[in-house]
Amino acid sequence: LKMELLLSTSEPQTINLKFRRADDYPIDLYYLMDLSYSMKDDLENVKNLGTELMREMAKITSDFKIGFGSFVEKTVMPYVSTTPLRMMNPCLGNHNCTSPFSYKNVLSLTKDGKKFNNLVSQQQISGNLDSPEGGFDAIMQVAVCEKIIGWRNVTRLLVFSTDAGFHFAGDGKLGGIVLPNDGQCHLEGNMYTMSHYYDYPSIAHLVQKLNDHNIQTIFAVTEEFQPVYKELKNLIPKSAVGTLSSNSSNVIKLILDAYNSLSSEVTLEHGKLPDGVSIQYKSFCKNGVTQTGDDGRRCFNISIGDEVNFHISIESQKCLSKDEIIKIKPLGFNEELVINLKFICDCQCSSGGEANSKKCFDGNGTFECGACKCNEGRIGRVCECSKDEVRTEDLDANCRKDNGTDICSNNGDCVCGTCECKKRENPAEVYSGKYCECDNFNCDRSNNNLCGGHGRCECRKCICDANYTGSACDCSLDTTPCLAKNRQICNGRGECKCGSCRCTGSKFQGPTCELCPTCPGVCAEHKDCVQCRAFQSGDKKDTCEKECSNFNMIKVKDRDKLPQPTDQSFPLTHCKERDANDCWFYFTFSVRNDTNEVVVVEQLECPAGPDIIPIVAGVVAGIVMIGLALLLIWKLLMIIHDRREFAKFEKEKLNAKWDTGENPIYKSAVTTVVNPKYEGK
Repeated sequence: LKMELLLSTSEPQTINLKFRRADDYPIDLYYLMDLSYSMKDDLENVKNLGTELMREMAKITSDFKIGFGSFVEKTVMPYVSTTPLRMMNPCLGNHNCTSPFSYKNVLSLTKDGKKFNNLVSQQQISGNLDSPEGGFDAIMQVAVCEKIIGWRNVTRLLVFSTDAGFHFAGDGKLGGIVLPNDGQCHLEGNMYTMSHYYDYPSIAHLVQKLNDHNIQTIFAVTEEFQPVYKELKNLIPKSAVGTLSSNSSNVIKLILDAYNSLSSEVTLEHGKLPDGVSIQYKSFCKNGVTQTGDDGRRCFNISIGDEVNFHISIESQKCLSKDEIIKIKPLGFNEELVINLKFICDCQCSSGGEANSKKCFDGNGTFECGACKCNEGRIGRVCECSKDEVRTEDLDANCRKDNGTDICSNNGDCVCGTCECKKRENPAEVYSGKYCECDNFNCDRSNNNLCGGHGRCECRKCICDANYTGSACDCSLDTTPCLAKNRQICNGRGECKCGSCRCTGSKFQGPTCELCPTCPGVCAEHKDCVQCRAFQSGDKKDTCEKECSNFNMIKVKDRDKLPQPTDQSFPLTHCKERDANDCWFYFTFSVRNDTNEVVVVEQLECPAGPDIIPIVAGVVAGIVMIGLALLLIWKLLMIIHDRREFAKFEKEKLNAKWDTGENPIYKSAVTTVVNPKYEGK
């Protein structure tokens, strides 16, 4: 698309550019894969990628091509081992790997998904020594070798799949490679042959080549390297980053999500502008969203069939002698708008000028277009000076400050020995002064505000409002932010400068110097000094006068006479401390009129000594009572035991059964003897 635009000096011209996302737009996708050993399990899942991706992309476009390439690393030390054995098989152990290589174009863009599967299935994993890979070499060759890769003038997607970081320009010095990458195609037999000769490309070089060839990059990387590639994405326009699973099982979903994200965004860019020509964008996106400045170049969330508008304002500050060309195009697309700029140097109103007008110093010029065009030999705003009457050097001398070399401080024109200051594009910004040496826009800034927003700029110096000072009026004189909870400025531990506290001691911190992580506290801090001055004891008894003279001390008779917080208009702390004899002493610490004041109870509160007689009587009585209690308990237990035994005996007695038969082993004690001769007579 071409158009012609007429430009007058300082008169911007605006054109309206419409963008509509087309349906069924052709897509070329090249899958560039890291084939180092850590990607072994990923290769298995990519082998069926062709037909599956073809089936999914058919839902988006009817014209889709896919290609495949692989990369490992430069084939020099220290990136790979160059021993003959390791060049044959760079993998350790019994793993069978192919020789290392820099970049290989396995399959140029094709519509045959089965061919993609077959060729990818034949690929073997390789290996290298260091963790970063040589992917930038591969991206450069994929971008610049258009004919070999088979890129068409359609949407071009490059999927970069890896689980590691990347080498970039300068890293080649490790292998003795110092020649910068030339950005040319060096594929012979589909292999990159100059990896040992040229260094890795820089990021800026890659960005240029990817933009020149309208390639949109999708970085499919593992979770570990997401932060690195997200930073890289911010440097490469029209690129996306997706999280690749450990075995690349989600690669199709990743590609579809990234494509939808990229295709739903449009960003305009232009080539190099001619000298003095500027361009401004204003976008009118979906849902009434309007953006200006750098954001005016882009719109997001564009669906198929949606139309967005861009207002492009072009202005020239100079009248160029020849025509110039500007090219504007959306990133990632081949379509572009070519604008032929023609410059108008003479105004149309000059034809109706009034010759020898009285408005031009009694007829010394022609009054045209609201200004005087002086006759030959006359100069000045209204042609009031004659070149013959005064030398130009003399006139210019009146326009130089302090006999310097700059005429009107380079901010104006010397007209008849008087400086006429230039006009600024912003009417609020003006040059002033006899030599145009002053202005109201070049003063110091704070938070991107002129004079911090708290003053006015006069002759490049800030005149600050009340309560502000500093070269940029960024220093507040208000001490309210410095007040601590005790109403002291910076808690008495610092000074308030520009509305913030600068603590004097390194141990005090915080916005009001109230934080002290290592401080023991007010009571513990002054304990030893109060003890030595009030009671002539403690650790500082010998150095009391030297170390403990930083406060005024007042003694009171009892604790009721100590000051109370409700009675004071100044901060007060009550303290209770114990000395080496376990005696308590009470005091208060306060700051009154910047003077430390301690009020202490003059009598120590020591615990009374023990009464021996009651203690002894109590101990004896306790022992006796405990003995009696133990005897009673023992007696009670014995009674219970005896009763149980007697009851048991009675029970057994009742249950006993006595047998009245003769005892077989019983022999009577009586023996009867019969006299055989006794006849009973």
